[in-house]
Amino acid sequence: MTKLTASLPLYDYPGELVCGVDEAGRGPLAGPVFAAAVILDPAHPIAGLRDSKKLTEARRDALAIEIKAHALAWSIAECSHHEIDAINILQASLLAMKRAVDTLPTMPTLALIDGNRCPVMTVRSIAIVGGDDKVDAISAASILAKTARDAALVVLHADYPDYAFDRHKGYPTALHLERLRLHGVSPVHRRSYAPVRRLLQEGDA
Repeated sequence: MTKLTASLPLYDYPGELVCGVDEAGRGPLAGPVFAAAVILDPAHPIAGLRDSKKLTEARRDALAIEIKAHALAWSIAECSHHEIDAINILQASLLAMKRAVDTLPTMPTLALIDGNRCPVMTVRSIAIVGGDDKVDAISAASILAKTARDAALVVLHADYPDYAFDRHKGYPTALHLERLRLHGVSPVHRRSYAPVRRLLQEGDA
């Protein structure tokens, strides 16, 4: 793996087949972390791509459909809450990113990674801080990762309705913390995260 610095212009990689890569779900207390990789098609530009956190849920969902329909290639991968607890959330996020790139049906020659670290991959990579709001391919990956994770948390809500995963998507909101205190730690909570770990320790006391 060759890690490059972002010294090239953000929008000019002549001769490269570029994919954007981003993750979603580092902050939540429960569920997997997701990552996506997207190779956009220059012949089918998609209007309105930006950091998924700056879009409404409805707009993210609409863009996700468009990305899947018009991208040259896309892939979504995840790391489970068990893997997060075993290797920590940073390493799990990087592993999910690697899985997303590795499972693309078309292999890129260059991966643009949102953030300041690149996963260890055979594909050359550039880390771009704030890339999800600077590079369309990373924005697209951000949208696919976010919509996939939100959908997964709705599924978890069906299995564990006491925790309201469909409302807070696992993030440590007041509602989520209240439900945690009321119902205890579920099988899908990340036990290495401080609020969950504290509850488990209190239960052992």
